[in-house]
Amino acid sequence: MAEPLRTPASPLELFRVFNRLALQGFGGVLPVAQRELVERERWLTREQFLELLSLGQVLPGPNIVNIALLFGDRHFGWRGGAAAVAGMLVVPTLIVLVLALVFAQWRDQPQVVGALRGMGAVASGLVIATALKLAPTLKKSALGVPACVVLAVLTFAGVGGLRWPMAWVVLALGGAACALAWRRLK
Repeated sequence: MAEPLRTPASPLELFRVFNRLALQGFGGVLPVAQRELVERERWLTREQFLELLSLGQVLPGPNIVNIALLFGDRHFGWRGGAAAVAGMLVVPTLIVLVLALVFAQWRDQPQVVGALRGMGAVASGLVIATALKLAPTLKKSALGVPACVVLAVLTFAGVGGLRWPMAWVVLALGGAACALAWRRLK
């Protein structure tokens, strides 16, 4: 039997956990957020995480910042939202500013270029690993597994293979997915 879900004890705990996950997520925080919030802290189920992610994707701004804001607000109102967003942004912003200064001095070095390429590959792997972990929840989706697989393949083909602008691919296929889900839920 699965352990019962926990709730954050305070806005300070929200700050600490969101800061920890932000500091682990160079190149992509979403996979780390899923691991921290669902598996480590047990604050959300996978389904609840996907619901927050879905909402975070349709709001303006970065998905993970939207998730932090929504989750923090759910537990402690505006103070929780502010604490979670601050945890996501304050320390990482300072680190990025320092790294930008260092990068300006070393950007032409082959080792730096190679390190950045390697970080991109790691980020891609983390996103794929998260998708595989969350795939079992597709069984409960209104779209169903076959439609989700077709949409994923079409998205990959459009953006990765044909090099179409991601915004247009997401608008077209996302719109089609929303219409299909709405029709099936009706």
